[in-house]
Amino acid sequence: GFHLSGTVTEPASQSEPEIVCNVAISFDRCKITSVTCSCGNKDIFYCAHVVALSLYRIRKPDQVKLHLPISETLFQMNRDQLQKFVQYLITVHHTEVLPTAQKLADEILSQNSEINQVHGAPDPTAGASIDDENCWHLDEEQVQEQVKLFLSQGGYHGSGKQLNLLFAKVREMLKMRDSNGARMLTLITEQFMADPRLSLWRQQGTTMTDKYRQLWDELGALWMCIVLNPHCKLEQKMCWLKQLKKWNSVDVCPWEDGNHGNELPNLTNALPQGANANQDLASRPHRTVFTRAIEACDLHWQDSHLQHIISSDLYTNYCYHDNTETSLFDSRGWPLWHDPLFNFNFLPPWVCSCNYLLSIFSFLNRLHMQINKHNKLYYSINYCIMHIIVKQHDNIQKVLFLVHSENILQNAFKHDGTLHTLVLVALAHQCTMGPSKSLDYQHFPMHRFLEEGESYLTLAVEIALIGLGQQRIMPDGLYAQEKVCRNEEQLIAKLQEVDLDDTLVKIFRKQAVFLLEGGPYSGLGELIYRESVPMHTFAKYLFTSLLPHDAELAYKIALRAMRLPVLESTAPMGDMSRPHHIASVVPNRYPRWFTLSHIESQQCELASTMLTAAKVNTHASERLIMTLVICFFEIELQSEPVSQGIIYTRKYGHQQVCMLMPLFCFSQVMRMTLSTLNWRRREMVRWLVTCATEVGVYALDSIMQSWFTLFTPTEATSIVATTVMSNSTIVRLHLDCHQQENLASSARTLALQCAMKDPQNCALSALTLCEKDHIAFETAYQIVLDAATTGMSYTQLFTIARYMEHRGYPMRAYKLATLAMTHLNLSYNQDTHPAINDVLWACALSHSLGKNELAAIIPLVVKSVKCATVLSDILRRCTLTTPGMVALHGRRNSGKLMSLDKAPLRQLLDATIGAYINTTHSRLTHISPRHYSEFIEFLSKARETFLMAHDGHIQFTQFIDNLKQIYKGKKKLMMLVRERFG
Repeated sequence: GFHLSGTVTEPASQSEPEIVCNVAISFDRCKITSVTCSCGNKDIFYCAHVVALSLYRIRKPDQVKLHLPISETLFQMNRDQLQKFVQYLITVHHTEVLPTAQKLADEILSQNSEINQVHGAPDPTAGASIDDENCWHLDEEQVQEQVKLFLSQGGYHGSGKQLNLLFAKVREMLKMRDSNGARMLTLITEQFMADPRLSLWRQQGTTMTDKYRQLWDELGALWMCIVLNPHCKLEQKMCWLKQLKKWNSVDVCPWEDGNHGNELPNLTNALPQGANANQDLASRPHRTVFTRAIEACDLHWQDSHLQHIISSDLYTNYCYHDNTETSLFDSRGWPLWHDPLFNFNFLPPWVCSCNYLLSIFSFLNRLHMQINKHNKLYYSINYCIMHIIVKQHDNIQKVLFLVHSENILQNAFKHDGTLHTLVLVALAHQCTMGPSKSLDYQHFPMHRFLEEGESYLTLAVEIALIGLGQQRIMPDGLYAQEKVCRNEEQLIAKLQEVDLDDTLVKIFRKQAVFLLEGGPYSGLGELIYRESVPMHTFAKYLFTSLLPHDAELAYKIALRAMRLPVLESTAPMGDMSRPHHIASVVPNRYPRWFTLSHIESQQCELASTMLTAAKVNTHASERLIMTLVICFFEIELQSEPVSQGIIYTRKYGHQQVCMLMPLFCFSQVMRMTLSTLNWRRREMVRWLVTCATEVGVYALDSIMQSWFTLFTPTEATSIVATTVMSNSTIVRLHLDCHQQENLASSARTLALQCAMKDPQNCALSALTLCEKDHIAFETAYQIVLDAATTGMSYTQLFTIARYMEHRGYPMRAYKLATLAMTHLNLSYNQDTHPAINDVLWACALSHSLGKNELAAIIPLVVKSVKCATVLSDILRRCTLTTPGMVALHGRRNSGKLMSLDKAPLRQLLDATIGAYINTTHSRLTHISPRHYSEFIEFLSKARETFLMAHDGHIQFTQFIDNLKQIYKGKKKLMMLVRERFG
């Protein structure tokens, strides 16, 4: 049948009576096309009663009586039967259907009515026409409401998790080829684009949170999947493209590499390149989160050459001799692919086809051709002259980098770990499960296309090494830079799962030499551009991999990678060739490298790895000295003690002396600069901790015991104690449990002392460091409470309160939130204040804890917040669910809602109404005609709040009458008020 109806009984519980629900389900071509249930639950998924009825029909089909469509049954009735049928139907449901029945009767009796112009009548039980579209039921309004609600919660109370579940549902729909997948993603995207925080962040110059940024990335990735579906119709694809371009053109649409924050300008792009350079830069469109999906619409699956690559592992043309840029085959007759999307903005989808070898080989084949072309161009330049010029003017570095015009893998780490995905494709084909159920990668050669010793595995490793070693510019924005680091580390982690045999060692050696001798393609070449992404992490992996097989090459790679050119001096003072606005940027040296601290730590890790390797080799004294010298010169510490330390180290090359002397020198420098706070102290702190780690556990304990002579409280908690308690330090020093506890105890003591001295900057770090010790954690918490009344701002207290909630201490979080509220003051016109989200979070936390907590915080809210829209938002949220009864998944429960006529909500309601009244008078004092329509909408929102009171209608009417009397001189405005409100 096409229609299923029934009643579902939900058994009674101790707190709830029995519930009987009426359920109706419509079907069309094996899909549920509509559902209704009297339970009233609102959700994007079917309620339990709909699921129960569906399962009952599936499991017990014989017990569900089948009927003809209702139109067939009516056809068999005579006039008396039809009249009896209709009258009984109206009698049973007279309150629901009588108005409709009377309206239909009047229309049928009127010969000129529209209903009499149509032959026959609709029958919901007879199914749809064969030409009608059919798709699974999706409550579009509910999808929009839920996404809007989750976004309004700002990522708290599991809203981020709920949004990810929605994305997972879309992926599931795409997997099942459910057309609702694109519909649901469109609804989600529209709500994301309508999020008012986008405009707010744009205006305030602030950046969105990482969690929110990840949701946008997932949104863009899902649209990529939608438009790359080879089974979609062309007209549907064009419709999606039009919608994507519309979103892409919106001013607040998030950018691909970051967002509309207050990040400083890119020093690279600020350099002049001609008279119209600045205009060209300003007019260059930004890539948004939808750009890649828009570009993906250009992929044509019907291309015959692409179809051959996808469908066959034997696709060759040995008679092909065209050697142009657009060649379909190389000189060996093996296929190439020149799709415009092949710039690695995203993974070419054909690479993921079932024919892994030819797909990946086509990719690698093209890659080698591009690299060879760039290197030939590079070496055609007089290298010696270029080297001299570069030392004199860094603009030539830029020219040299721009020679590498086609960045084949330039974007591989900037987006969704594309290179990572590509290598996974090849490795997955190599992977087998060994007896221990662990991954085992093996060589599976295909001799028809591969040279001797090559296999899927060697291809995958070679692609990864080429991509990791490519010179690439650090992207703009904190989020994009963190993604670069994260994707690089994930790819290296995947490579570390592969055991290196002789064949792979040859690949490593070949690529290492190629990288050292490479031109502008290589990030380990002799000359690199100042703002290239450093190679410390990749070089550390190459160093440890090559060390057992070729120590000389391993050290060449590691020492070359130690450089950090972004910290080198920029334009000389007095150079007026730069634009005038660069003058304020130059002294900062690296205005947009937000991950610099992470990069510096990776540089330290690489240096430490080399030092450790040199120490265990008794014949490596020269390498040890060279490593120390390179380390000292690369961090540019221009101080006498350090210089003396280098000389002393060169003179003696002994292991303990080598590390104790630099440790002593660094300690002296730290003491000398403690009061002056030299701008290079961050690097010095890291190096001092690194040296102490190499000397041993007693050195680490010593610098923590005397931290106040070496570090500021912030340095001691954020760098020293955090590094000491990290797993990498424990592993490196091979500490036993007793030693670990002693170090941890010293770190906790340090953290508490710093929190006492500087609670504003150290309290949160102290809490984090003391998490595993109950007494220390309680002490840190008490320090925060003591400082809350005098020395801490509401922003700091809210931050710590949210940390407490995240760690599972909701009552402590609540206590800190109430303290923060006492420091806050929001006036009537501050409806975009950054603290509003904190206020909403604090109220939501109190609401989730229970009525008493909510009752305690509402007076603080009323005292601190005078903004009517904020108060009304809090009031609305408090009336949605019962205090203390919010489920983890965020759905409504059946508990009794709080009354607006009783405390504490009555106080909040009165305060909200009062705020609307005061704000109205304040606005009317200086209102201009262009704001009239906005003011009328404001009054409409005020009316919604007034009507929440039992006598709200009377209050609002009196309020409007007073306005018309007091401001009768504003005739046009009062006319608009009368039109809307009477």
